[in-house]
Amino acid sequence: MIGNVEKPIDFSKTCKNGCSLYPLLMLGSGIVKGLVETAKNFAGSYASEERMVTVQYPEEREPAKEAARQFPFLVFDGDSAQMGLRCVACQICEKECPPQCIYIEKSKDKKPDYVGKPQFYPATFDIDISVCMSCQICVEVCPFEAIKMDQEYELSNNDRFEALLIRKDRLAKPNSYYHKIHSTEATEVDERLAAEKAKAEAKAKADAEAKAKAAAEAKAKAAMGVIDAAPAPSTGQPAPKPAASAKPVATPPSTAS
Repeated sequence: MIGNVEKPIDFSKTCKNGCSLYPLLMLGSGIVKGLVETAKNFAGSYASEERMVTVQYPEEREPAKEAARQFPFLVFDGDSAQMGLRCVACQICEKECPPQCIYIEKSKDKKPDYVGKPQFYPATFDIDISVCMSCQICVEVCPFEAIKMDQEYELSNNDRFEALLIRKDRLAKPNSYYHKIHSTEATEVDERLAAEKAKAEAKAKADAEAKAKAAAEAKAKAAMGVIDAAPAPSTGQPAPKPAASAKPVATPPSTAS
């Protein structure tokens, strides 16, 4: 050090054969830094579990982070995957999927959705995970919160064709599983869906009350019209004849005297 200025290292020195020492020094410093970091982790692993960066897989497994994602799955409510499936076969995810790994066939009939509105459902829903790139676009574009990203990654198989084509029965998983792997997100989704359901039920109740009120008013008006048009009750005696109008008497003209 010269004053406050650090003297630069002179790498211009060469060995006896004229080779530069700079690459050798850089290579040696990198190796030393790596060995120092390894030694710190090795010594620290006896005092702190955070330093134990290796687990004995598959006997030991690190828990997945909540934001971790692998391949999509379908969410259903209740106990029935067929009746409680949130998907209404709108096919938005199929159209927006970049690798086109989703295949959907819409049903011919309808079933009630989570707010009781009749909706179509997927007769066929397949995902080819050998093509899927886990981009999560299908999740982002779904307006019904029906498709989410799973955390299951042990999907290796000897059959790279049919075994990697996941069909609807394997894709459908209950909402409780969604809460298990993405608890924060699932809670927010349930609260939003519950608010939408309550709003829809309140609107339907208000419409029903308005229709009932209109029907009651129409019935009351019809009853009043019948009463007004009804004839007077008969007493068994003939109605009196109207009096004859008196004829005007002609006044003789006066004669002048």
